Amino acid sequence: MIDRRTFLAGTGAVVFAAPLAAEAQQAGKVYRIGSIDLAGSGPISNAFLQGLKSLGWVEEQNFVFERRVVNSPTSIEPAASELVQLKVDLIIVRSAGFAEQVQRATRIIPIVVLAAGELGSSGLVASLTRPGGNVTGMQIYSTELMGKRLQLLKEAVPKLTRIVVLRGGPYPPMLLAAYRQGTDDGARTLGITLRYVEFQKPDELPGLFADMEKARDQAVFVWSNPFTTAHRARILDLAIKYRLPTLSEVSGFSDALMTYGPKMDDVFRQAAKYVDLILKGAKPGDLPIGQPRTFELFINLKTAKALGLTIPPSLLARADEVIQ
Repeated sequence: MIDRRTFLAGTGAVVFAAPLAAEAQQAGKVYRIGSIDLAGSGPISNAFLQGLKSLGWVEEQNFVFERRVVNSPTSIEPAASELVQLKVDLIIVRSAGFAEQVQRATRIIPIVVLAAGELGSSGLVASLTRPGGNVTGMQIYSTELMGKRLQLLKEAVPKLTRIVVLRGGPYPPMLLAAYRQGTDDGARTLGITLRYVEFQKPDELPGLFADMEKARDQAVFVWSNPFTTAHRARILDLAIKYRLPTLSEVSGFSDALMTYGPKMDDVFRQAAKYVDLILKGAKPGDLPIGQPRTFELFINLKTAKALGLTIPPSLLARADEVIQ
């Protein structure tokens, strides 16, 4: 099994012991939680909803969702402005990029990020231990994880020397720099050359994959955010077409050759605790950013077969799930 290490202090019991003075929610009040998602990214996680329910929050009884689904990143800020006008009590988003745009619409209404890539370098929070401002929640990035992912892919494809890093949609500049630094460091250790490509519209993807073939790239590392998740089916279809092994950060890419990252159900359940505490009176700026504690490795043998790859038994033995 993959080592499940506990990440930085400032999570878990520390986070949730902080707001002991928070008052219980007002009796009889129905709270309004705003949410903004990109079309195609799927419904709000059941684990998040179950987490809320376990804390006493039942949709249509003591809270309601004000959901906004947008078709492009440029629509996030206008959707946030709508939620501000509705005077929602809190806004949830899935990424730091979304949180950045929502914060342009409000620096007063609390924003809870369910699974940000990285908040410490995003400029959205003052620090992981004391965010300040109106943004808090869970982040799933670490420099160590980026190198670990590349190492696992190299074990699956030993002759690997060239990898494309694919990203889509907006990234806060400091977050992008942190992601690149962590990925570059891991690749340098393994003797891998990286090429970074990005897309803003899904129609750009076929051309990008054709360019990968021309450049003789050997694999694709997909950085996860709501934009790549929304277009994951197209990304993975093209990867199979061009016989490129894919590595993903999150389990939503189930047809990728390999996924290694946090156990997302645990992350979403932790995120529900932030919502609970804030609706009970805690200030988001006082709640340290949470980080994952449990991780899982998925290997898809069906995809491996389609790519003509044989996964070493030693790697399969460490997988949490092998998809046949």
